[in-house]
Amino acid sequence: MSMAINLAKEGMENEEGGPFGCIVVKEGQVIGRGNNKVRSNNDPTAHAEVVAIRDACSHLNDFQLTECIIYTTCEPCPMCLGAIYWARPQKVFYASQKEDAAKIGFDDQFIYKELDIDVNSRKIPFQQISRLESIKLFEIWENNNFKKPY
Repeated sequence: MSMAINLAKEGMENEEGGPFGCIVVKEGQVIGRGNNKVRSNNDPTAHAEVVAIRDACSHLNDFQLTECIIYTTCEPCPMCLGAIYWARPQKVFYASQKEDAAKIGFDDQFIYKELDIDVNSRKIPFQQISRLESIKLFEIWENNNFKKPY
């Protein structure tokens, strides 16, 4: 965890983003590192966990973090939580809580609330279009030989 905390501190000092860091470990070796780079990359998805997951997956040449452990300086936000579940690590350790982050302006509670709201009632309008054309992509996927389930 101290390595993740140091990554967060370095990222803040370099004005890359918020106070968040993350590492991914497999078999005792660090295979992925990340700190928040939202500001430096102008990328709202460049949270420490996402950066570290991308780094680890690149290192492993795989989209899954089987038998990996994630150490992150804060309880993951909804986006990072989703990324973690898609990556399927063995375990996640976190330091501060989401309530601690909310106290300094990183409050994700509104996103958790939006997830429970009917799609037609969300603050950002969502409108479904081209469903039938899109479903054809699913049919192609179902019938191909190169797919790898995840």
